[in-house]
Amino acid sequence: MNLVNRINAFAKLGEVLRNPDPEYFRSLASDIRKLKELVQSSQYDNPWFTPDDVQFALNAIGLSLRVSQLEKWVKKYCTRSLEHRSPKQIGVVMAGNIPLVGFHDYLSVLISGHQLLAKLSSDDKKLLPLLHRILVKIEPGFSKLVTFTEGTIGGFDAIIATGSNNTARYFEFYFEKYPHIIRKNRNSAAVINGNESDEELHGLGEDIFRYFGLGCRNVSKLYVPKNYKFEKLYESLQDFIDVINHHRYKNNYDYNKAVYLINKTPHLDNGFLILKEDSRISSPMSILFYEKYNSLNDLKLLLQSRSNELQAIVSAGKPNFYKNSVSPGKTQFPELSDYADGVDTLQFLSALK
Repeated sequence: MNLVNRINAFAKLGEVLRNPDPEYFRSLASDIRKLKELVQSSQYDNPWFTPDDVQFALNAIGLSLRVSQLEKWVKKYCTRSLEHRSPKQIGVVMAGNIPLVGFHDYLSVLISGHQLLAKLSSDDKKLLPLLHRILVKIEPGFSKLVTFTEGTIGGFDAIIATGSNNTARYFEFYFEKYPHIIRKNRNSAAVINGNESDEELHGLGEDIFRYFGLGCRNVSKLYVPKNYKFEKLYESLQDFIDVINHHRYKNNYDYNKAVYLINKTPHLDNGFLILKEDSRISSPMSILFYEKYNSLNDLKLLLQSRSNELQAIVSAGKPNFYKNSVSPGKTQFPELSDYADGVDTLQFLSALK
């Protein structure tokens, strides 16, 4: 199975995810029905995986898996480096904070011609194996290239692991003798200039609330002009008020609000999102930190100094403010080359000998 075969197979998977119609894809009908069932039932295994968020994740993956995008992605790498006569066994320790967060590593390992040993998170252990089953029916050559486990993994040649800052230190020690990529906590920030349209602010709400803010591409921090007024922002975020109806999110909101009130901590509150001035980037669930800036030049320097904490930067109203920044509402639609922690996964995999 060569690179062209692999690209075409993933493109077909993308087609299925964009149009999961069992009548159209009759050979995949039973698996598509199972996928539709999982969209609804995943919340019973993991309450954060609402049907809306699971379907959103599937759609986003489907949109990224087009032949043109896959070819554009691999074009910058030497084709021969993606055709391994002696493929390596790549261990991947997958996170489970948002649905299918490990899919890009799954894709990268298989596109690069290697074999995958995936340690699934207990919070997300059904979706990826089902997508793999569909992929194998599309291209049987993948059938023996992937092993899923929830237990301890071993016998790998290289490792990719994602976890918290604490677990990353453990990973660094445990996997130090292997070629590795170790990822840590990251969050995303948005730059506000005060001239945003209602549509842009609504898009920012999507960046804040999608997946309840649990993803590294979710905005947890705002940078606002010195005299910025938050009324228009809060008004635009009203469309996301239903988030408070999720019991776990509400528990976080109630707890954080109580702590701030008891400690008389200055904050703003619209009934489902708390705004607090704070220099930190990573904020607790239901809280959005903000920081004021005097000039965009000063802000650029600040963002550069904190680049190791940031996954994505949203430039609301001014998409080109910062290199590789994204427009509001687009954080959860990364390009295939938008690597987690800025580490080029495909380059790492293609260089393995």
